[in-house]
Amino acid sequence: MASFSADWTICPICLEVFDNPKSLPCIHGFCLRCLEGYFKHNPPGDEVPCPICRKPFKIPSDGLGGLQHHFFIQHLVDARNAASKSPDEVACEVCLEENEGSSEEISTATVYCIDCRQKLCERCSRPHRRMKGGAHQVKPLGAELEQEVIQLGGSYCNKHEDEQVKLYCYDCNENMCVLCFAVSHRNHNTGEIRDLADSFRPRIEEDDENVLSAITTVRQQSEKMKRDASAFACKVEDTKKKVVHAAKAIKCLIDKHAGLFLLRLQSVQSGSAKQFEVVEEELQQAVIALESFHTYLRELLDKGRPSDITGAFTELHKRATELLDNDVISVQYCPPQLTFTPPDITQLTVSQLIGELSVMGNVDELGK
Repeated sequence: MASFSADWTICPICLEVFDNPKSLPCIHGFCLRCLEGYFKHNPPGDEVPCPICRKPFKIPSDGLGGLQHHFFIQHLVDARNAASKSPDEVACEVCLEENEGSSEEISTATVYCIDCRQKLCERCSRPHRRMKGGAHQVKPLGAELEQEVIQLGGSYCNKHEDEQVKLYCYDCNENMCVLCFAVSHRNHNTGEIRDLADSFRPRIEEDDENVLSAITTVRQQSEKMKRDASAFACKVEDTKKKVVHAAKAIKCLIDKHAGLFLLRLQSVQSGSAKQFEVVEEELQQAVIALESFHTYLRELLDKGRPSDITGAFTELHKRATELLDNDVISVQYCPPQLTFTPPDITQLTVSQLIGELSVMGNVDELGK
């Protein structure tokens, strides 16, 4: 299982900056090439688990490349890349393209065009400052650029690459540009992204608070289970000592029966330990799913643009509800009731030389 990372620009499989991030239904993102390697033996149509939270999803008919592009993660990666180098290390991208193969000196980039996502020298940036449709957002390169790109960068339509999304369709649960509205959503219930993001934000905040509460509850259940398991292990050890003490009192014939009892105790302890591992794995998996989702929500709320919030709102709320409806704490670890009654030596019969071992609870039923 892939590890969980709180840096949303790093793929949790290859642990490198995302390259062509794809979004799964559970909101987790991965590089396309990493998913293709992870599920290389699974054809389209197969139902496979998310490498982090194990939520199943179906591989699209056109392969893993058919998964939705993770626009929010791509936005964070673009912002990180924009501020990744100091100005004296970056060449102007326009000069590089225009002077390819030429011996002419390439100018150093000093600014970044947020609309075009290009690093530019002062000369090449001039047309961007006086575009016919309105000046582009041109910012100096530097340490503060990443946050500016995150806050100011627009989100572009995945159907019309030159158009920014400005509207949200309630009927289709998706962001759209003006062209999409004119073609496919004219009669739908729509609203402006910037206004709707403010109304969606409280619901996401509420979901996040519930997720945090669920994390606390699951952790408390896990700690209680560990205490119960430790107490049960001590009880088993104490019972073993009593069995051995009784066996020594009645010499050779008792040794055989003592051995049988010890084997039974070992079997009960082994069965209980296996059940503990199963329940512990379920609880820890629930914590991973809840924590990773909580961290994503915080990242989206702290750094996301309105279009990121509206674009993810429905799926986020659906996933939050799904996680919170998963009553994982109903999975209980219930060690058997264990007692040992030593025999009254004066009243012993051959069948009761050691005593009676009582185990309350079926080990096979633990955790159900």
